[in-house]
Amino acid sequence: MSYQSHTPAEWAQMVSLAVSAYGALSAPYFVFVDADLADFDPRPALARSESPLWQTAVNTGHDVNRAIGTGQRVVKHCAKKSAAAPREAGISLAALLLLLSGPEVTR
Repeated sequence: MSYQSHTPAEWAQMVSLAVSAYGALSAPYFVFVDADLADFDPRPALARSESPLWQTAVNTGHDVNRAIGTGQRVVKHCAKKSAAAPREAGISLAALLLLLSGPEVTR
């Protein structure tokens, strides 16, 4: 049985792999398990102590913006569907006429 020694470069590779694996597994833990919602607040601590009335106004503004955006998307979707409606009606009418016509026409 022969013994194969490892070079310092191979040892450095394994240490680097171990450190990166530890970091890759630790980062999600510290981000999702050991964190509070307040840890992700980008505002400084002094700005977080605003009045509840101001925060309600800000939240209402965000809700209005979301509603406007949703309304715009719905209108755009309906316009696209209504533009395709005549084509769909023509295809349906042609299929209906073929079904209702006698076998002489389809020969």
